[in-house]
Amino acid sequence: MYKISLVFCCLFLYVSNVLASTFSKEGGAKTIYLQVPQQTNPRIAYGVNKLQAVLESIGYKVYTNANTSKAQIWIGTQQALNNSNTLSKKESFRLYKSAQTPLQVIGFDKSGVLYGCLELAERIKRQKAVPQTLVYQDQPEMVLRGTCVGMQKPTLLPDREVYEYPYTEKDFPWFYDKKLWIRYLDMMVENRYNSLYIWNGHPFASLVRVKEYPYAVEVDDATFKKNEEMYRFLTEEADKRGIWVIQMFYNIIVSKPFAEHHKIKTQDRNRPIVPLIADYTRKSIAAFVEKYPNVGLLITLGEAMEGVGQDDVDWFTKTIIPGVQDGLKALGKTTEPPIVLRAHDTDAPRVMKEALPMYKNLYTMAKYNGEALTTYTPRGSWAELHRKLSQIGTVHIENVHLLSNLEPFRYSSPDFIQKCVQAMHNVYGANGLHLYPQASYWDWPYTADKTSERLLQIDRDAMWYKTWARYAWRANRPAIEEQQFWKSYLGKEYGLATNQAQGILDAYNETGEIAPKLLRRYGITDGNRQTLTLGMLMTQLINPYRYGLFTMLYESEAPEGEMIIEYAEKDWKGQKHIGETPVQVADEVVLHGRKAQEAIDKIAKNVTKNTAEFKRLQNDVHCYNAMAQFFSEKVYAALDLVRYKYSNQISDLEKALPHLERSVEHYSKLVELTKDTYLYANSMQTKQRKIPMRGVDATFIHWKEMLPVFQKEVTRLHTVIDSLKQSSGKGVKAIQYLKPAQVQLDDASLTTYPLASNQKVFSDTSIVIQGIAPELKNLSGIVLSKKTQITKGTQITFKTDKPVKVLVGYFNEKIGIYDAKKSDFLPKPQLEIDASANNFGQAESKITNAMLLGDWPPVNIHTFSFEAGTHTLSLAKGVCLVLGFVDGSQEIKIFDAGFAGNQKNIDWTVE
Repeated sequence: MYKISLVFCCLFLYVSNVLASTFSKEGGAKTIYLQVPQQTNPRIAYGVNKLQAVLESIGYKVYTNANTSKAQIWIGTQQALNNSNTLSKKESFRLYKSAQTPLQVIGFDKSGVLYGCLELAERIKRQKAVPQTLVYQDQPEMVLRGTCVGMQKPTLLPDREVYEYPYTEKDFPWFYDKKLWIRYLDMMVENRYNSLYIWNGHPFASLVRVKEYPYAVEVDDATFKKNEEMYRFLTEEADKRGIWVIQMFYNIIVSKPFAEHHKIKTQDRNRPIVPLIADYTRKSIAAFVEKYPNVGLLITLGEAMEGVGQDDVDWFTKTIIPGVQDGLKALGKTTEPPIVLRAHDTDAPRVMKEALPMYKNLYTMAKYNGEALTTYTPRGSWAELHRKLSQIGTVHIENVHLLSNLEPFRYSSPDFIQKCVQAMHNVYGANGLHLYPQASYWDWPYTADKTSERLLQIDRDAMWYKTWARYAWRANRPAIEEQQFWKSYLGKEYGLATNQAQGILDAYNETGEIAPKLLRRYGITDGNRQTLTLGMLMTQLINPYRYGLFTMLYESEAPEGEMIIEYAEKDWKGQKHIGETPVQVADEVVLHGRKAQEAIDKIAKNVTKNTAEFKRLQNDVHCYNAMAQFFSEKVYAALDLVRYKYSNQISDLEKALPHLERSVEHYSKLVELTKDTYLYANSMQTKQRKIPMRGVDATFIHWKEMLPVFQKEVTRLHTVIDSLKQSSGKGVKAIQYLKPAQVQLDDASLTTYPLASNQKVFSDTSIVIQGIAPELKNLSGIVLSKKTQITKGTQITFKTDKPVKVLVGYFNEKIGIYDAKKSDFLPKPQLEIDASANNFGQAESKITNAMLLGDWPPVNIHTFSFEAGTHTLSLAKGVCLVLGFVDGSQEIKIFDAGFAGNQKNIDWTVE
């Protein structure tokens, strides 16, 4: 029992003698008096207003600070109310009412008072009465609980690169809609979110002017004034609700006018830190902090600069932090605004070690399951990085990022999400949440639903926001309590009795397992270059390394288990299987889909509210069911195809065929379910998207576009089986020799070597080619210095009279992209960390395992495409091979050359 000061004891006894009940009647109306010592504080005033509105809704006339002796509800911080320090954690609150005392809403701080008012208002609204006795205390587990909004679009703006989106009414009309912001902020405070992240590549040129660089601003004066007004409005309204606004930006990006003025690129991953850009960035940050001192900053050091290395440390400690300090100095303030360091394509522990001595108010952030949602049992090197960040001593935030395997179907599984938040605490040691929209991040504020009037994400996905917020506040809630809570919530949403609402809850929880299991067991990547719900090509299942397999998906973001190719090899060799297997998941997702569909269809006739939305939800459950069956059949077909690789028996191909045919039948059902209900599957509709098909210019964004592709696979397999039967079961792959192209090298000192065995490839090492794909025999590689590549990178300037492709060989070393280890080998292009990794068509391996050099890893060949003219091939620091130039018009057939133990490529059976 908490203690009350002597003054308040006397006051409460006095009040109890004066008042006969918790309310009185004046002229026949119920009245209630609120005593609020800190009424002028915007955050407390917001909470009091919400409480007052609820009291008025049940018939009370409310007076605030009218007469202390009549006060029946006391509201304030424990310090303002002279209450003993029973609360010790930020945002905590206590509600107390006994027969002898008024009702008290006491907060540790102003946010605590706000949340106490909201909690009391919820109870009064639910009970339709003011509690006569009450003892309740609550506090959040996670320090930061935030959502994000992207100032970004599904497609690139003309003449701009990825992330380059100025704040304008033309491109973001919703940003200037105050009513929409109020609705969103009210949703956030209702769910007790306390941070809002605004994502943009380079926001400064839309929000501040830098006197030394006046030409850097990239919006007109009228828009600039509107941006200032909206940003102030947003931050003030957010603060009323206890929400901290955080502006995100990438490095190193400059504004388009700045780039044009100085004749440089807006972003260049291989560009070193230069004084001009460092000064511009530092002054931009200083101007931003001076103008908006209460706004935090979220920094992505990687992505648009060259990955892990000293540059990251220098940029953070010599440009970003000094910029913030310059802004504070200009204001005459010493209170540090928070800075969140995002552990994306950077050695965050190293950066933090250097930064903490000079700036204390730092946080770290990393992706929970990459850019997807795959597991609540994270492990491996990625889990170790999260733990390392959590142990630094600052708050570590889990970023539930992009959800590229969930969009566009509705997803709000309380079971799965609760376990994820528990894993954030128990496995990662984190204490903060940063939540992306459930789907259509790039198309905010709209959903992908095809409706007469576009649906808003905050309406359609209300349960998504509510679920994560509930468990971020407190993760370990009893299962029975949670069943009752969600059945009550869903019952009210759809006009169902509690037992009937169980059907919707079951559907959410069953579908909640499907997409995570599919991606973690069959996927190519956890990133946004793959849209899971569109399906996968057969070649992506049977030859994933060809597509730049992101192994962390299997090693850290999934339970221990096997890929399709691993399972098939073990099965052929009679070896024991380990962990979660492809067959297991193929069967489980079908069961999840069937149970979900049965559960929601069973109660459909009982729905009496929000019937249109219920039908959309029901359709999504059917979509999940069809998708699960499509994948299951295709996986069984893939296992038979990979077995053929070992058996060389046509019978294995014949076993695969009916599975593949049935997968297309299920996909046809998915097309029917989505053709009139969805505008698209993926909200990122740019060249960065690659799986299942390249998504340039908003192509292959709908299931109906993919159906002919999958039908073609069936036709091809039919043809292959017939052809093999006629040729005694042996397939012959003709060699396609690559045609060399003539170019003029700018550096006349560069020499070449023939691509043949025993040829030396570097000027300063003795290593030679031991094995090479015959398709390369007519080409000549360029002799380079290994040492120079490691210290300076690779730059080759050339002139060509016609389009050419440059062949670059990447050593296939298995190292995670987030590993702190720095390899001497140049990492292959990876869209997971580098949005420019396909600007020249270089993201995909054309010939995998194409060469062997001594005991070095095998070489995968990628191509960079250039038009006629003068160009520079610019590669980051690291060892690689430049294997010559080929005619740009020649199509290079994608295959595995087999110089890594893979003796047989079978992609030709389905393409």
